Amino acid sequence: MIKGYNDNSQFQESITLYKNLISETLFVPDSYTFPFLFKSCGCYLAVKEANQLHDQVVKMGLCSDMFVSTALVDMYVKFGNLMFAEQVFDEMPQRNQVCWTTLLVGFAKLGDTDKSKELFELIPEKDLAAYNAMIDAYVKSGDLSAAKDLFGKMPERNVVSWTTLISGCCRNGDLVTARSLFDEMSEKNLVSWNAMISGYCQNKQSNEALDLFRSMQSDSTLEPNEVTIVSILPAIADFGAIDFGGWVHEFVRRKKLDRSSNVCTALVDMYSKCGEILKAKQTFDDMSNKATTSWNAMINGFAINGFAKEALEVFNEMQIEGYKPNSVTFVAVLSACNHGGLVDEGRKWFTAMGQFGVAPRIEHYGCMIDILGRSGFLDEAEKLIEGIGTEVNGIILSSFMFACSCHGDIFKAEKVMKKAFESEPLNDGNYVMMRNLYAGERRWRDVEDMKVLMRNNESKKEVGCSVIEINNRVWEFVAGDRTHSQWEVIQRVLGQLGVHMKGKQLIWVKS
Repeated sequence: MIKGYNDNSQFQESITLYKNLISETLFVPDSYTFPFLFKSCGCYLAVKEANQLHDQVVKMGLCSDMFVSTALVDMYVKFGNLMFAEQVFDEMPQRNQVCWTTLLVGFAKLGDTDKSKELFELIPEKDLAAYNAMIDAYVKSGDLSAAKDLFGKMPERNVVSWTTLISGCCRNGDLVTARSLFDEMSEKNLVSWNAMISGYCQNKQSNEALDLFRSMQSDSTLEPNEVTIVSILPAIADFGAIDFGGWVHEFVRRKKLDRSSNVCTALVDMYSKCGEILKAKQTFDDMSNKATTSWNAMINGFAINGFAKEALEVFNEMQIEGYKPNSVTFVAVLSACNHGGLVDEGRKWFTAMGQFGVAPRIEHYGCMIDILGRSGFLDEAEKLIEGIGTEVNGIILSSFMFACSCHGDIFKAEKVMKKAFESEPLNDGNYVMMRNLYAGERRWRDVEDMKVLMRNNESKKEVGCSVIEINNRVWEFVAGDRTHSQWEVIQRVLGQLGVHMKGKQLIWVKS
């Protein structure tokens, strides 16, 4: 019965049954009983009961049993108590492959790559699980070279081996190698597809993510799950592919994935970033199990679409409902105040952050400086920058320079100019702002100096780009690009529009 509860993941019931058997019957546990109980304690994180059971094992002299000790090592690894796990491991008179690998996995999860490597080299007979655990340890430590080297030495590989290395390559931005590995896989599971799709999204290669998502649907028998949906929705938002987003939402409903808070939150975020704020709010209102992240997504959604009042209303509702705001919440709230020009509200909530146990971070200071700067409170913004000290970054300095540019304050802009250039030497926007400020004051020598500085730092103005979805296909347009397949048609239409607009203008002038 204990095993039955254990096999069905009813870990608390397993422990409770054992307690009742010990207190109410003559039941005597043996070496077969304890491994199931240790597994239940480890999965349920029942530390108190685990210590009591360990004491019983010692009293009964079962520590020398390999299966009991292996279960003990596994339990302490699940607790994150590697000191006790290693102590039990060292006292074992004999060890099996499972025990070695379990301890190796524990140190890998803890991030102790050196200890993991030491154990791996001591394992008498390395199995596939040991190789996979060591590759995972290298990947998590960022040592991709060692992970690739070990992967190449493996006598055999399974889908876990391939997927672990693909995830590591994605995490390190090596999408070419990741995709090469992915294409080379003879057998792919849903985790493999999710790893590659998520890798593209994390590295801002949304087009490739969408293409791979479509390939998964057409080339495999696998169906997207919650992880797939949460991974692909940011890519849809990046492209503003609202029709495709609507299709994904319908799929979510059909497969009943909308019961997941993570999926619904990702949908709210996607609709918001595509400008469909009413659909975002409808999705948010339909959620049965909101999380703090859900509220954050809705507040931010209203903020980025310019609905500052509505964002603050949702923030107020969040507090009434008993959800505690976190650091991300306040970034969204301050962003809403910024978009709405609500300086007093911004000051109020920036000051009130401490009351919610949230210490202002650099991103909160950035929002507040932007709020003050855009509204002309340059002295107050400058004092806030001085209060940040050495942590001030290029984004904040650029924001302040922009505010100075808007209000024509060259003196204050020049005070932060040098530090801004040092922080972000390739940020062309800073040079352009200062050049325009100088030009406005007819300081032509300074204008030329900015141009020279821009050339010397090899800063180039980023090419303009726009994206549009037509008939479920995403089209990208880059300024000055003549390689587009429909370039001649585009030029003709633009020419006709130009004539049309001039004609309308002439009619308006005559009337």
